[in-house]
Amino acid sequence: MPNHAYIPKYQLTIDKILLRAVQQFPDKEIVYKDVLRYTYRDFYRRVVRLASALDAIGIGKGDKIATLEWNTHRHMETYFAVPMMGSILHTVNLAMAPTDIIYVLGHAEDNAVLLGEEILPYAEALAPQLETVKYIIVSTDKEDLELPDIPGKEVYEYEALIRDYGSDTYEFPELDEDTTATLMYTSGTTGLPKGVYFSHRQILLHTLSLIIQFTYEGFTLAPHDVILHIVPMFHVHAWGGPFASTLMGQKQVLPGRLDFGLILKLIEKEKVTQMAGVPTILYMLLNHPESKNYDLSGIKMIVGGAALPKGLYYEAKKRGMKIIQGYGMTETCPGLTSANLKPGMESLSEEEKDEIFLSAGFPFPLVEIRVVDSQFNDVPKDGQSIGEVVAKAPWVAVEYYKDPDKSRETYVQGWFRTGDVAVWFPNGYLKIVDRYKDVIKSGGEWISSIKLEDYISTHRGVAEVAVIGMPDEKWGERPLAIIVPKKEYEDKLSEKDILSHLEQYVEKGVMPKWWLPDKIIFTNELPKTPIGKVSKRELREKYIR
Repeated sequence: MPNHAYIPKYQLTIDKILLRAVQQFPDKEIVYKDVLRYTYRDFYRRVVRLASALDAIGIGKGDKIATLEWNTHRHMETYFAVPMMGSILHTVNLAMAPTDIIYVLGHAEDNAVLLGEEILPYAEALAPQLETVKYIIVSTDKEDLELPDIPGKEVYEYEALIRDYGSDTYEFPELDEDTTATLMYTSGTTGLPKGVYFSHRQILLHTLSLIIQFTYEGFTLAPHDVILHIVPMFHVHAWGGPFASTLMGQKQVLPGRLDFGLILKLIEKEKVTQMAGVPTILYMLLNHPESKNYDLSGIKMIVGGAALPKGLYYEAKKRGMKIIQGYGMTETCPGLTSANLKPGMESLSEEEKDEIFLSAGFPFPLVEIRVVDSQFNDVPKDGQSIGEVVAKAPWVAVEYYKDPDKSRETYVQGWFRTGDVAVWFPNGYLKIVDRYKDVIKSGGEWISSIKLEDYISTHRGVAEVAVIGMPDEKWGERPLAIIVPKKEYEDKLSEKDILSHLEQYVEKGVMPKWWLPDKIIFTNELPKTPIGKVSKRELREKYIR
């Protein structure tokens, strides 16, 4: 073969996303709450000034910049400026316990922290414990915020930083595509948070694959869509939304901290057509006191992070929303599958389409998925046989940061073990039925807590539900259902109502009678993890003794 060593390799780096956006869609808008509206052209200029300012104060290639910030335009600017200058963006989950935040900042050995002004009092108190952090940059909407004097730290206000230290003539370095771009930590349910990191190449390939996946039938995303970024930007690249939307040239709306009254107003004012989020977010959107005053019809929403209850799906559908499930994890950048229709499926009945949209879907381009038994053999594609999901993709994290033992445990024969239990079908679709740690093992058989939650959620009086296994001397474990009733049913819903409702599924033959919960508890709320999932660990601690 001819030797073309003199031709430099074209690097798949994040700057290619932003350059296309500013060249092809310079006048498309980015909107931050009701505070700011600017174009991609303006956005690019501020990204250049931010990178040059960080460089001017001493932050360089390989340095890590942590962000403790909500969905603001400033946070989105760091999504591009920090990796494009060769530094590493470490998005920190704001909802973590303070001790976990201190741990991840120390474990990552961050050099700088960008934080929202509401975090500033905590930063002052925690600063002595942040040994590697030299720079603190404060993001604020206020024009007269007084900055504290923190011993051993250089403190800057974001807007003053890019004004006083930034340059319009800064040139981004040419980076190798395998340069680390981002770092983040799983919130986890046991033990300390675990770090994973992603290269420019991984993020770019994930972005392209995500865009291709949503050209399929039934649920398409397009350049004319207006996206409202509800997925917190501290959570797995906001599910890839900021990168994919920028590459497509979409109008993007950033709500800051999640305020559902403001979100409803932004949906109406900015003519939002596209969103993503965990089921809790959808529930809060639909049940906000002002929600019924707003038209949600036509909005497309990708739901992930936890199983979507069937009752919530139908509630959203009644409002005219188009809902689809996606599946992925922090370790997978995050996208692996989504429940689009394949070509030819448009003729399916409405009920058949609903079942597909409620599945985890089929793999993104370049993703390989298997469902395996304990011997790592594929289980049959019959929609019944249960196994663990394992995955391969160019953007799956290559290891856990500074944790070789966990890496060896999770990566087997070149496959990433997700810890999710699923069935798969002959048509290639996947349905997650539980987490291994959440499946209920009763009399040697498995009960899917997710499926049982699904059936319970279709009762008109149920707002939220979680099912956990409680110890049983005879069967090993039996199901316990914890239910939050809708307000109008708070004093009316009974255990008998729920069991009678579930009997219809038994009579239809879709649920075995032995799945009926042995105990049902009604409560005002369910505990949530930092990303809005129901915390079954906390439920077990509270109800299982």
